[in-house]
Amino acid sequence: MGSSILFTEKTSETTIHFTLPKKEKVPPKVHNKKVIVISGPTAVGKTELSLKIAEAIGGEIISADSMQVYRGMDIGTAKASQVEREKVIHHLIDCRDLDESFNVVDFYHEAKNAIEQILLRDHVPIIVGGTGFYIHALLYGPPAGPPSVESVRERLEHEMLQTGPLAMYEKLKEIDPEYASTISSRDRHKIIRGLEIISLTSKKVSFFTKESTHLSLPYEYRCWFLYLPKEILYPRIEKRCDEMIQRGFVEEVERLEKAGIESNISASQAIGYRQCLEYLHSKKTKEDWDRFVSSFQQASKRYAKRQFTWFRKEPLFRWLNRNLLTLENAVELILQDFEN
Repeated sequence: MGSSILFTEKTSETTIHFTLPKKEKVPPKVHNKKVIVISGPTAVGKTELSLKIAEAIGGEIISADSMQVYRGMDIGTAKASQVEREKVIHHLIDCRDLDESFNVVDFYHEAKNAIEQILLRDHVPIIVGGTGFYIHALLYGPPAGPPSVESVRERLEHEMLQTGPLAMYEKLKEIDPEYASTISSRDRHKIIRGLEIISLTSKKVSFFTKESTHLSLPYEYRCWFLYLPKEILYPRIEKRCDEMIQRGFVEEVERLEKAGIESNISASQAIGYRQCLEYLHSKKTKEDWDRFVSSFQQASKRYAKRQFTWFRKEPLFRWLNRNLLTLENAVELILQDFEN
């Protein structure tokens, strides 16, 4: 992605498999209303930009971050501060305890409800976050397959903790190589979900995939992917990791460890939290500390790379190079697009 590009339309079709829902039934008052979606890699400045936009047009922010839903996971998820949340109403932040599950289907239904309620108040919904899987589900419908069953999920999560993701991935690959080829051998959540579907239905996950068809969306989504050239973004990511540690990230993870974060496989494997837990379980030597900081930064950069890859497949998103615009100009561009 050259630094001279301001934004580009993405026209390639996605290849992620979902069951497309029937046409949404929403109150006539809110049908075809505009909804702003702001995504981008970690540390690109989504929060600051979205707050400016929300204040300018009377918006309310819906978090599309899979970990910001959990109470206590504050520093490592870069949640908006309490002061920022007092200025602008936020949704899907601090709505789960660590012993409660939250998945893409929960997000889909709760985000849809939040959008409708915001529009009924004549406010503007602004979806903000970098979890591409969640945003795709919001736009096109939740993933295929049966609802999760707690007992089955718990058994698979326990097996994951005992054997690790690679062994579980190989198990999935043996049963359903077609689906396994579409996911990473490190993606614990999708591996578990795939094995759960197989356990519940005795069918391959690929059985549930559907051909992509046109979906009449109930809202007019105005989608933006903020980005920076990697030579600028990666140092920003490293700096943000350092700042999180300085703000008390290790102490946050120590509190969460006592609160039982390791019993929540999604939360305990979140970027930063997994690396910090490994450090807390080590002898805490200088070498252990240096390994923690380095692995935290590297995992964050790898995640940013995956975010670039994911959103290149999303046809509704326009790419906005934040290196070419001031914050004020970026806000003005998105607002002009919204008003037109």
